Amino acid sequence: MVEDEKALATALSKIMSKNNIAVDLAYDGEEGLYLAQKDIYDVIILDIMLPYKSGLEILKELRRLNKKTPVLFLSARDTIEDRVVGLDSGADDYLIKPFATEELLARIRALVRRPKDLLDDNYLEFGNVKLYIDSGELEINNNRKKLTVKENQLLELFMRNPRMVLSKELILDRVWGIDGTAMENSVEIYIHYLRKKLGSKSDIKIETVRGIGYVLKEKRIDAQ
Repeated sequence: MVEDEKALATALSKIMSKNNIAVDLAYDGEEGLYLAQKDIYDVIILDIMLPYKSGLEILKELRRLNKKTPVLFLSARDTIEDRVVGLDSGADDYLIKPFATEELLARIRALVRRPKDLLDDNYLEFGNVKLYIDSGELEINNNRKKLTVKENQLLELFMRNPRMVLSKELILDRVWGIDGTAMENSVEIYIHYLRKKLGSKSDIKIETVRGIGYVLKEKRIDAQ
């Protein structure tokens, strides 16, 4: 959620947490765009009037980069023209301030339920590795291996964010959920499982970044 009214952002964050919705906050357009490009969110909530970069500018840049995460505008701009501009810019929904929190939560749930249009979203590909999300199968050079549910979710997170360092805390949040009881050693265990299944024939590897987390990257980078 990108909202420069910090009191409102904090209050909404608490309400979402009580409804089992994990939320990251940004208070200006530049930070909001940086976070929004990470492809780790189910929904992006944008104010329009923001410091440094407007919500419309953020949205236009995301769509230019072919980022298809659903976007909900949350704005005090209440004219029909404002809503038309927002929706024509690529927004999926538009909610006018002030609003009922129950309606905001309902709209978020509706956006999350929409089918995602990423790639073919049946599979993700990086190097010579394909991940078939629906079936939970890993394919390397036409050979397939079955993944467990958590292995599938973890590899999906990495493959949607290649070459990006992901912290253990973020991985726990995205894979096990905000109310999950998993500990950091659960991440280490499942990273170990995935490394074994990727094996020596894959072009990619999960590398440990000491003190920070993990990154999925090409093996050939180290050889250059």
